[in-house]
Amino acid sequence: MLFERAQRLAQRLATYDWWQVLIEIAVIWVVVFVVVRFVKGTRAAGALKGTLLLVVMATLLVRILGQQDSFLQLKFLYDRFVTLLAITLIVVFQPELRRGLIRLGEAPILRRAHHGNAGEIAAMIAQAAGYLSKARFGGIMVIERETPLKGIVEGGTPIHGRLSARLLQTIFFPGSALHDLAVIIKDAEIVAAGVQLPLAEADEMPDPSLGSRHRAALGVSKECDALIVVVSEETGTISIAERGRLEPGFTPDQLRAEVEARLTRSAAPAGPGAKRAAERSAS
Repeated sequence: MLFERAQRLAQRLATYDWWQVLIEIAVIWVVVFVVVRFVKGTRAAGALKGTLLLVVMATLLVRILGQQDSFLQLKFLYDRFVTLLAITLIVVFQPELRRGLIRLGEAPILRRAHHGNAGEIAAMIAQAAGYLSKARFGGIMVIERETPLKGIVEGGTPIHGRLSARLLQTIFFPGSALHDLAVIIKDAEIVAAGVQLPLAEADEMPDPSLGSRHRAALGVSKECDALIVVVSEETGTISIAERGRLEPGFTPDQLRAEVEARLTRSAAPAGPGAKRAAERSAS
């Protein structure tokens, strides 16, 4: 009986127009590809794969067994299970859904004007980062782009001063009341200092030895499209965090070129930068 039902299902599928089937398969493939690519490398990836496998197997089983008026209780339980699963997915994947909506807001059609003073911003940050690196002073500088950071800035100390390397060096000088936390930069202006950033989980860090500054840089990069420059207090290493990736090993000159390029581009993929960082580390 089970074989006959599967055969009838295959016969029903054969009656559909082939071009409609191709379009539906293409749409489903694109949706699955986008979702898998978005969660790849996150803690949600494993849970999502298991959930999709469970739903597909349960759906096929119910559709084959539950044809006509048989296995009504099984169909009833399946319908309730799907409803409960949808609510559970919203709760479990809430951070990923929020990030997805943020990325949607970064679509080219919704973008604001790009940084017209990218060169000036990059020069000031590179000069300050070079000083901090040489002196072994820690620092973290967040450059706001398309996603507003008002919610994060509210917890800091307003500065609203013209961006300059000396001002950044003063803020991060040991003993300063604001030197431990982050600086928010927007359009060549230091908006606020002493800003507490959301921390990434310890198991998300590429190197377990990295401290709270790098966890904060990686954490905020997962929540928005900001470009973050972080200087290690222990080693003086200059790193860039962007879109959930942390890339170490920049010199001040390399940092200036990289920051200017990423602020200028309409989209700033981390792949090329990560490759260059790996090449620098290998050399």
